[in-house]
Amino acid sequence: MTTLTSPTFAAPPRTVTVEIWSDVACPWCFIGKRRFATALAGFEHRAHVEVVWRSYQLSPDTPAGPGRPEIDALVEMKGMPREQVEQMFAHVTDVAAGDGLRYDFARTLAFNTFDAHRLLHLAARVGGAELTERTTEALFSAHFEQGVDLGAPGALVTIAAGAGFGAHGWDDARVAEALASDAEADAVRADLRTARELGITGVPFFVVDRRYAVSGAQPAEVLAQLLDAGWREANPLVPATAADACTDDGC
Repeated sequence: MTTLTSPTFAAPPRTVTVEIWSDVACPWCFIGKRRFATALAGFEHRAHVEVVWRSYQLSPDTPAGPGRPEIDALVEMKGMPREQVEQMFAHVTDVAAGDGLRYDFARTLAFNTFDAHRLLHLAARVGGAELTERTTEALFSAHFEQGVDLGAPGALVTIAAGAGFGAHGWDDARVAEALASDAEADAVRADLRTARELGITGVPFFVVDRRYAVSGAQPAEVLAQLLDAGWREANPLVPATAADACTDDGC
């Protein structure tokens, strides 16, 4: 009797890295985050996927300090009619609702996101991927759903506490001290520089092992295809062989 073996992946499996360029002030990035989470949850090899959040700034010239109404900022900075901005907000709010998000643009405040990105890099250094995930979620939710002024003094410290920095030995005073310094600024600038080098001009932007990429808040199915393509590239199939078989050269 001939024993058949199925094709298998080369062992041990190689972890693939998914880099996500994103900005806290980007409404589509929060939607993209939720859709990617759905894709990853259904991915067979999710245990071998490393997710790295990268910094991007849509409006780097926004003044630092307390924020101001998002609609006012867009009308002034983009020169868009107020009615057009309101229609845009209504559309993205409807889309976000389909992914379980409750956007409230009536309370959303525009702010310079550089320090928020520093906090995310600090989270990665302090608590790795898990703390980064919680901090990213907390920042998005605070900005788009809760109307928190993330440019106000102490706001990022509060976010850090809620995300769980304390469990890693970082109390409010220590986080505040880090944010008052230039901590992680070089890491943020490095992400921004890499984005330019890769030709990234919009977010969210998903990159797998610097080989495959998709732009925008794509459906979960598309992001699942991205994961699969990256996985197969990193872990090629090893075909099974049999004693009696036909090849291209004959039987």
